[in-house]
Amino acid sequence: MLLLIAVICAAFSMVGNDDFDIARREILLRRIGHELLLQSGDKTSRVLPILNIAENEYQIRFENELTFKPDSLVNTTQRLLAKDPLAHDYIVNVLKCGNTGVVYGFAISQNIKDDIVSCKGRVQPTACYIINIKFKPTVINNLARNKYLLGGLPILAFVGFVFLRAAKPRRTLPEVQYTDRLTLGAVLFDAKNRNLIINGKTIDLTGTETRLLRILALSANQTIARSRLQKEIWEDEGVIVGRSLDMFISKLRKKLEADPNINIVVIRGKGYKLEISA
Repeated sequence: MLLLIAVICAAFSMVGNDDFDIARREILLRRIGHELLLQSGDKTSRVLPILNIAENEYQIRFENELTFKPDSLVNTTQRLLAKDPLAHDYIVNVLKCGNTGVVYGFAISQNIKDDIVSCKGRVQPTACYIINIKFKPTVINNLARNKYLLGGLPILAFVGFVFLRAAKPRRTLPEVQYTDRLTLGAVLFDAKNRNLIINGKTIDLTGTETRLLRILALSANQTIARSRLQKEIWEDEGVIVGRSLDMFISKLRKKLEADPNINIVVIRGKGYKLEISA
């Protein structure tokens, strides 16, 4: 019994530590954004909420335009992420808002000789920037945790059979699910379950509508090029129909019209923008 308790406590302690470290990482990312604003001479505007755009990948966004020095970005990122025990290897890419091209980027490795850092002396002009930081998965921690859990299963099964056979079966807790939810004004956008929740009412979305709204929502109040939307949504299908995008934009507008503060507008000659009023 003591061995069983020790195994289970060790396993779940590791899970808890990982969750804590991830939450701490998001605070460090906000700190990076804060220091970049200060270095740009901006002491009043906000760092927007950190987005988890993919597994082990985060996005830092800013309320206003800024300028930055590449060497300061590299030094600030390394100094702050040194406090993250899981951030041994990561890649940083800086993009201009509404543009998929990388303005500046660098890679940091646990082995210093594998670092990739260039063009540190060139100051970037004032503009709207987005910073994407992708971390290398911590495979060792995951393997160790799985060994603890799997090693304890036979003991757990035996003890459960002997001591809990007559007890009422307990409802097992559901496995943790990582949802992809975004709040757009009074609308809750659940990309994982493909629906919108407006004033307690659930509105279903198709897969294409979900992909389209997710791209617009991640860059709310910013113009997204029409070509980018077509490329990211239909390229894998091999066929791009010219009017398909307009049709799905129209469908999304109808499903969002319950909230007058949200609208998808056409930016003539450029693309579309998801406008969210305060």
